[in-house]
Order: sequence, then C-alpha cells, then structure tokens
Amino acid sequence: MATKDSGTGGKKPTSNTGRNRNAFCSFCRKSFRDVGPLVEGPADVFICGECIELCQSIIVQEKKRRGSGKQPFAHIPSPRTLKEKLDQYVIGQTRAKKVLSVAVHNHYKRLSMTGQAGPSDVDLEKSNIL
Repeated sequence: MATKDSGTGGKKPTSNTGRNRNAFCSFCRKSFRDVGPLVEGPADVFICGECIELCQSIIVQEKKRRGSGKQPFAHIPSPRTLKEKLDQYVIGQTRAKKVLSVAVHNHYKRLSMTGQAGPSDVDLEKSNIL
C-alpha cells in the first residue's frame, strides 16, 4: 500500500489500483512501464527519473551561468595580514602562525578558482606522509 501526503502533515494511505496503473510522466508523457518508477507529486502529477536528471542538469548549468562572474570573496587577505590578525590573539608560535597564514591564503585562492578549472585540472597530494 502506498502513502500519499494529504497536505496536513499526515500520511493518508492510497491503493495502487486504478489510476496508478496508467501513470505517466507529466513532462515527457512516457508510461511508467517505459521509464520505471515515477515520483508522485500533488494532484496526480508524476515525474520519471530521466526528467529528474534533465531538470537537475538544467539547474546546474543555470547556476554556472549565473555564478560565473561572481567571485566568492571580495578580497583575499594576504598571508601577512592573516598573521597580523593572529598576532592579536596568539602569543608566540611565530612559525605556526606563518604556516597557518600561508595555508589559509592558499585555501581562499583555491576556493576562488573553483568554478574556473575542471576537477581533473587539480592534482593534490598528501603532504603529511613520510
């Protein structure tokens, strides 16, 4: 027995006989026999997996198109600026502050370049292996 959201927060049982046997995707009009299981929405609207994947790719492309000119950070602080900020809170540990400042700066740069390079363009290696 399938369940259908009644809109009041509870689940109302519905049977799979009758209307669900003739279910088809509301977008591509293919029968559930052709595309497999369908996701049911309100008012007997159905969508198949193929249309879900298509919609997802459209959304991803649109986000890339809109976000291509937008930089995630207005200003990436220099390692020197980061170290000066750490000096206000941490006493001593000069070498650790320098290393951390450079690492944070590089991390910000990598994040700002995320949309520009493909995932296969970046090679990262573990640096803590002897």
